[in-house]
Amino acid sequence: MKTLAYGFPKLGEKREFKSLLENFWKGKISEQDFIDGMNSLKDWIAGLYKQCVDLFPSGDISYYDFMLDMSITLGAIPRRFGEYKGLETYFQMARGAQALEMTKYFNTNYHYLVPELEGKDFRLFKNIPLEEYSYLKGKGHEALPKVIAPYTFLKLSKVLKRSSVSDLPLYELSKLEGQKDFEEYLNAVFPAYEELLKALSSAGAQVVIMEDPALCLDIQDWEWDLVHETYACLSKHASVYVITYYDSVSNYKRFVELPVKALGFDLVSNRENLENLRKEGFPEDKALIAGIINGRNVWRANLREKLNLVEELAKLSKELIISNSCPLFHLPVSVEPEDSLQEGLKERLSFAKEKLRELHTIKKALQGDQDAIREVEHSEKLSTQAFGVREEVRRRVASLTASDFERDVPYAERIRLQQDLLKLPLLPTTTIGSFPQTEEVRKTRTAYTSGKITEEEYKDFIRKQIEHAIRVQEEIGLDVLVHGEFERTDMVEFFAQKLEGIAVTKHGWVLSYGSRVYRPPIIYGDVYRPEPMTVEEISYAQSLTEKPVKGMLTGPVTILNWSFYREDISKREIAYQIALALLEEVKDLERAGIKIIQIDEPAFREGAPLKRKDWQEYFDWAVKAFRLCSKAQPQTQIHTHMCYSEFNEVLDYIYQMDFDVISIEASRSKGEIISAFENFKGWDRHIGIGVYDIHSPAIPTKEQMRTVLERSMKVLPVEILWVNPDCGLKTRRWEEVVPSLKNMVETAQELRKELVQA
Repeated sequence: MKTLAYGFPKLGEKREFKSLLENFWKGKISEQDFIDGMNSLKDWIAGLYKQCVDLFPSGDISYYDFMLDMSITLGAIPRRFGEYKGLETYFQMARGAQALEMTKYFNTNYHYLVPELEGKDFRLFKNIPLEEYSYLKGKGHEALPKVIAPYTFLKLSKVLKRSSVSDLPLYELSKLEGQKDFEEYLNAVFPAYEELLKALSSAGAQVVIMEDPALCLDIQDWEWDLVHETYACLSKHASVYVITYYDSVSNYKRFVELPVKALGFDLVSNRENLENLRKEGFPEDKALIAGIINGRNVWRANLREKLNLVEELAKLSKELIISNSCPLFHLPVSVEPEDSLQEGLKERLSFAKEKLRELHTIKKALQGDQDAIREVEHSEKLSTQAFGVREEVRRRVASLTASDFERDVPYAERIRLQQDLLKLPLLPTTTIGSFPQTEEVRKTRTAYTSGKITEEEYKDFIRKQIEHAIRVQEEIGLDVLVHGEFERTDMVEFFAQKLEGIAVTKHGWVLSYGSRVYRPPIIYGDVYRPEPMTVEEISYAQSLTEKPVKGMLTGPVTILNWSFYREDISKREIAYQIALALLEEVKDLERAGIKIIQIDEPAFREGAPLKRKDWQEYFDWAVKAFRLCSKAQPQTQIHTHMCYSEFNEVLDYIYQMDFDVISIEASRSKGEIISAFENFKGWDRHIGIGVYDIHSPAIPTKEQMRTVLERSMKVLPVEILWVNPDCGLKTRRWEEVVPSLKNMVETAQELRKELVQA
């Protein structure tokens, strides 16, 4: 038996990856210094792998995003970026004024850059996988090249087409549709992949790992035919290992028939793969890559159970390779530096480094190593101990009835009451919630958490930041204001710090996209709210202005999906526990006179299972959790925000959430999201259009934002439209934010004037 690990987080123990990127972008280091730093990270990760596992890949370090790397490898570079000029073009595609669209990678919180297919002239343009393999080989590491498979690459790509919903000179992105369309693109991209494998083989690579998680989606027979044919051809040039993850493969029999050397299964996300292995058996001529160590959650494995599973799987396959269930980049690097967690929690945790050791321990225990066997026994003991139980919380969830999930007044009546109260103009303007977290804000927060300043000094500083934000918004002319969220490190972590049953880490950073990192909390026990969480800051902001200030909350589904959650009770029950805690906060905000409350749910779509057959169960509790926490008075306007998701597939479920206003991303998507609302019959909820991309430092022009709004007005009644950025502004600088928001407000005001005069 061998061990394989892949997808180790590239962030580094001290967030070296983030520092390298941001210092390079700021011009503080040269391109060569940047590359040298990235190479040091590659060396470090290879060293960790070699200590613990037999097999590991090259290609874990992308300078920004692995899907962007694949686009460049295949020459899928949109013409608007001009001649390719190395890292200059690379980062223009990633974060420039006309950057590629960004969306979630399957059902995770990692954002990938969507490849744009402008034509079918693919070629092996820049062989990034070969460069990565050759670098490690030159350092004495015999790694396995790892690339995104052709099928997954195309399933995650979009074709650039002329808009079908506007007579304006605009273009939109849409997924490949139908057998003919998909087959044409696969035939076009295949020769480049063939050349890629030939080059890797010539360089000495005996095995190539093809990541093909899209094989876990709902797949038709003709798609399996194409996948089979593709691997039959690619396998002529190298031994191919196919790995899948995040779910069970859509058709077990078709999957195990693929003409490749090894097949990888996620045996953690659900039981379907394992049940199929038991029922159908496994081919004798292939290696079985068993993903038995959870790559998405931080709980220490019950190694006794894993050992028993390995012994069972060894009887099904002549060649067994045990591995992580999915890429490890969803995890923090190591639990070692966490010295302030709740008592008894740290020893229950396993981050990426510890996952490697778990694979190592399983193999050593099978070989009879006594230290490894003792580790197995200790993990088994830990997994049987109850932790963080609070019976009154569970009783409250158990007592919920249907009326707890319904607002008392229908939307049509609520919106009239709200308009009479708020008296907002046509095309009201607002922001999503956060304002720049400057270096001064971060330093002051650090000074407070380290005890260098008092709580009152810190609160006084936050009040001054809030006052500044209110004055800036009033000067710009925004209609609905926010307090700026200066007291919040992160939209989920902040609430985790206020709620019981959830732990936060000091160093548990995870990459979300580019250099953007966050620390997912750890839901270890029953969740409840001991005291108000946001009322003080939001009430203070409201006291400074006559304009409405939004209360800002993160929704239960997002808190759950962006946390590492416990596995001893259902996700439904965890979501309801969080929702009840948030409902208490909503009631307190109402009592404080807050008229608009935004409950953000950007992770609503991403938490859905990959297969539609499993959607109903997920969306049932996800919708109900939002409705439970948003059961406000009818005159209280409930907003929600979603970004960078495939809205068109889940719009029915989104509508069932029964909010009053939703704000969405619309700038990078080039109109696709607007098209989704056009196709939804009977949409009546107010909707805020994200008219500029906050992930880029570029200041959008009024013409660019007007184009997005005019496009929206062709699809949706202007009476229900709001105007806002596509996401929060915490990562931007005031020098970018102020002129951008001025352009946004002026654009809305000019359109408003024209519409009134007409």
